[in-house]
Amino acid sequence: MYKIVSKETLNASVELMEIEAPFVARKCEAGQFIIIRVDEDGERIPLTIADYDREKNTVTIIYQVVGYSTELLSKKQAGDTVVDFVGPLGKPAPLHKVSHVVGVAGGVGAAPLYPQLRKLHEMGVSVDVIIGGRSAEYVILADKFKEFCDNVYIATDDGSLGTKGFVTTVLQELIDKGEKIDEVIAIGPLIMMKNVVALTKPLNIPTSVSLNPIMIDGTGMCGGCRVSVGGKMMFACVDGPDFDGFEVDFDECMKRQGMFKEEEHACKIGRGE
Repeated sequence: MYKIVSKETLNASVELMEIEAPFVARKCEAGQFIIIRVDEDGERIPLTIADYDREKNTVTIIYQVVGYSTELLSKKQAGDTVVDFVGPLGKPAPLHKVSHVVGVAGGVGAAPLYPQLRKLHEMGVSVDVIIGGRSAEYVILADKFKEFCDNVYIATDDGSLGTKGFVTTVLQELIDKGEKIDEVIAIGPLIMMKNVVALTKPLNIPTSVSLNPIMIDGTGMCGGCRVSVGGKMMFACVDGPDFDGFEVDFDECMKRQGMFKEEEHACKIGRGE
């Protein structure tokens, strides 16, 4: 059993949990993920590591309450336990010591982006972040990023906070101003990452993306996260989840992500959601 040390509600649908997991905390690196199972009958949920504290032996996860299993997890409180917390899984993010990196986060993508940018800062890299959300309440971790980012830019669809528009709106503005960007790390919905790459690729700004949105089993056995990268078949969970955005076939990814929408809808109706 793994004890929930603390829990925080970030917005109406997103929550944070700090979980005591000594072996995971000791070994994990930015970019890796865990598999959590709430109880003996629960499904396995892959979640990217949002933070870790080797001294406290804890790992922080951030999840969106979107279905039965995450609703079950949401009912847990500090002091409660979960039955499984397995990891670290996946490969650490390929971080490079360059001069200037801009992180681009969409929604809960801010969670896995956070440890990557913090690690880069510790490596002596100047880091900025662009955080996007539908509205102000969906912008998460901005204060945490301010602890080490030189600039924290915010974009909201409705203009309730920061720039009105998308994260690519802000990124385009920085490029237009002549900002020297050595690399971009984009994490968020597939369509967001696709649009970031569409902006950076013609300018040859190396761009890393995370394909954690399409992970299911987390071990490569289910085949649900097969993806074409550079013309080769790879698995997001065992070969990633971070890849060269220039090489990813996003259209294939989005098609795969939507393969079981009808079945998912039927399951929700069956559970009365």
